[in-house]
Amino acid sequence: MSVGQTADGDLRVSAARPIVIGNWKMNGLREQLAEIRLLAGMLEGIDLRCDVAICPPATLISSACEALEGSVVKVGGQDCHTEPAGAYTGDISAEMLRDIGAELVIVGHSERRQRHGETDAIVCAKASAAHRAGLCAVICIGESEEEREQGETLAVITRQLRESVPETAPADLTIIAYEPVWAIGSGRTPTEAEIAEVHLTVRRFLAERFGEAAAQEVRILYGGSMKPSNARSILAIDHVDGGLVGQASLQARDFLGIIAEFAPC
Repeated sequence: MSVGQTADGDLRVSAARPIVIGNWKMNGLREQLAEIRLLAGMLEGIDLRCDVAICPPATLISSACEALEGSVVKVGGQDCHTEPAGAYTGDISAEMLRDIGAELVIVGHSERRQRHGETDAIVCAKASAAHRAGLCAVICIGESEEEREQGETLAVITRQLRESVPETAPADLTIIAYEPVWAIGSGRTPTEAEIAEVHLTVRRFLAERFGEAAAQEVRILYGGSMKPSNARSILAIDHVDGGLVGQASLQARDFLGIIAEFAPC
């Protein structure tokens, strides 16, 4: 779809290639690499209309890159440090992820914001670190249940975007993932209208900060209990350019059920 606005002034939906990303979180031992190989095999020869990525735990990233060599599936990390190197025991830099074959990294996931005290400023610094290393930064945003009940969703989303997205973020290396905190792993999802409202708000913010052309290049994903049974309706919503998938990405066949929404009939 061409860049610009519709007759009523709304930004057109993205023309960027969609992407479906699997976030394994703290799940997966070496035996689970079989699921990654199975997924790659099932996607072989399919003319997909989307990109596909898996973000396994750090212990499996290198092995996943080897297992997926030559396949359409990309590999990413789940977090990175803001610095390229230094005395940061237990941390992994964006440069280290890039060095072992990763192409993207998730930053600002709600679980890290809540449990590790990551602020918008920290998320912004991590996204900048990802860009510095040549990685695509998957910047997560999302409101809590209390914030939604109080009618603060759009204000929270706008603040997170304003303070978490680097001012100089390159469109081709930036993905925004909207994950309502209360929906993650709960089996609950917002209504289609609620998802559409947030995604349009994100697109408008991107257009105001980076211009309309760049806004069309940044992919906006939905995450939060996406599974094969609800993927079709969610992925059909305007300004939804794919999904950030948790539990349903651990099994190749479940994940394929979501990816298949972008395969030719």
